[in-house]
Amino acid sequence: MKKKLRFGLPKGSLQEATIEKMAKAGFNIQVSSRSYIPYVDDEELEIRLIRAQEISRYVEHGYLDCGITGRDWIQENDSDVHEVGEFLFSKATRQPARWVLAVPENSRIKSVKDLKGKRIATEVVNLTRKYLRKHGVKAEVEFSWGATEFKAHELVDAIVELTETGSSLRANKLRIVDTLMSSTPRLIANHTAWKDKWKRQKVETLALLLKGALEAEAKVGLKMNISEAKLAKLLKSLPALRNPTISSLSQKGWVAVETIIDEHVVREIIPRLKAAGAEGIIEYPLNKVVY
Repeated sequence: MKKKLRFGLPKGSLQEATIEKMAKAGFNIQVSSRSYIPYVDDEELEIRLIRAQEISRYVEHGYLDCGITGRDWIQENDSDVHEVGEFLFSKATRQPARWVLAVPENSRIKSVKDLKGKRIATEVVNLTRKYLRKHGVKAEVEFSWGATEFKAHELVDAIVELTETGSSLRANKLRIVDTLMSSTPRLIANHTAWKDKWKRQKVETLALLLKGALEAEAKVGLKMNISEAKLAKLLKSLPALRNPTISSLSQKGWVAVETIIDEHVVREIIPRLKAAGAEGIIEYPLNKVVY
């Protein structure tokens, strides 16, 4: 019987980004609207689509061997799991998402201390209660099933809501008072599965390939030709190219230079490369960068 690793992926807002990153890592996943069991082109994997809020509990209890979920839900559920790695691939930015305390712009609440005796709506009841205890504040915390930003204006005094950029809160005329925590996606494993040699190796392979795919997103490859006489000057003037791959060309006195750099600096470097004497400059995307 072929060994299997049961792997939980988040259903919902992070689903598309997660499947996209898995594809870049080398795993083709196809989701049917009629099934929570997607197809994956790896016979050793069984994928399950489950709400991110629940994944850590199912990993902890062994229904899943491993899964991807947010640090926030691991803490909200007080889940005892092995954390394999952190991965930045939020749905809007590559920055961590934040759970923030927010109130209407005209609210008199300026700090957590002003919440005494107030009512707060949130999806992360446990995290919010821990936050209040930490600051010695007694307030009522109720679970919100949705439309949390609207409730802040009519039904409750404050909300604790997830945001990446803060734009939705501002659009709803809400003001951030404090940040409870930052959260990024984590690859987690069940403790028993982690002790299994085969499963651990499979999980570590997933982590390696995912990390390589994410590293590649912010970088590009550059190729160019330059005369040997100008090479030293090129390397000296461009610190990013100090450790490139250099190979001889069939044309005597010329070399090919290849390197990997951060994508955001390419627009500044290419004109400098050209000015330094580089020719045939090619920029190309990367699938994985494994250090």
